[in-house]
Amino acid sequence: MTSGFKHTLMEIMDGSPKHAASRWVELVITIVVLVNCSAVILDSVPEIHAQYKDFFHELEFWSVMFFTTEYIARVWSLGAKYAASEGGSWKGRRQYIFSPFGLVDFFATMPYYLHIFFPYLDLRILRVLRLLRILKLSKYNTALQDLFQAVYSERQAFGSAVFLLTIATVVSASLMHFAEGHEQPEFFGTIPHSIYWAIITITSGYGNVEPVTKAGETIALITGFLGVCMAAIMTGIVASAFSNQVARKKAAFEAQLREIFSDGVVSDEEKETLKRLQAHYRLTDVQVEAMLQRAQNKSAIKG
Repeated sequence: MTSGFKHTLMEIMDGSPKHAASRWVELVITIVVLVNCSAVILDSVPEIHAQYKDFFHELEFWSVMFFTTEYIARVWSLGAKYAASEGGSWKGRRQYIFSPFGLVDFFATMPYYLHIFFPYLDLRILRVLRLLRILKLSKYNTALQDLFQAVYSERQAFGSAVFLLTIATVVSASLMHFAEGHEQPEFFGTIPHSIYWAIITITSGYGNVEPVTKAGETIALITGFLGVCMAAIMTGIVASAFSNQVARKKAAFEAQLREIFSDGVVSDEEKETLKRLQAHYRLTDVQVEAMLQRAQNKSAIKG
């Protein structure tokens, strides 16, 4: 009986679509995370902190109890993920504990316990650590994962763009050192100082120092133009990579649909697989319906 409950709890915590409780667990965790992050932001305002510090302290205490319970429940229930012949209960637990999501869940509780054992720790550090709890939401939305996968898939293009950025930065910095070094030695007296100016100008479009010579002004204009070009290149790469990543997810789901319809029979297990994939890929019912229609049409044509 314990084993059955453990397996059910694992599926609920993992967001299995066959359990209605999964959506409620996801919703509650999302609300708690958002409330926590909002409280951390408001607590950094001295006037609000002075008036509501007791409320914020109570909220932090109960939130940590909630996150700790969630973490323990996940670790315990994942003991049902693998049978003894597949590695035993600790295989699933180790995979979670050392996974990115597991580490985020672990560190979501750490600020409170750190403050207990180290009461003189800088509160600003604790606030930053508490704000990292927002990363827990990435478990329920694949946008961040999609971005990383998209960037990784286009790593060669990104490498080329970074190479061009490096060349533009070094050349601009060297020229500014030559043009402005004598006029503004505190800012352009060395190439490393000039590199800082070049990076700021290329990335944000506005340097913290204005050139005073005609040559420096010309170099600054060219550097600003290069910054616009680099922004366009980077934006294009990210947009294209992200679009391709979404297309790959849809293609993977559609391929699974075609495989399921290849024998003309859809079992309950296959329906469960489709629901799980739809939830994982965050596809809408309209998108799934369109893919389903295409898969059925192709299956009918082959038949």
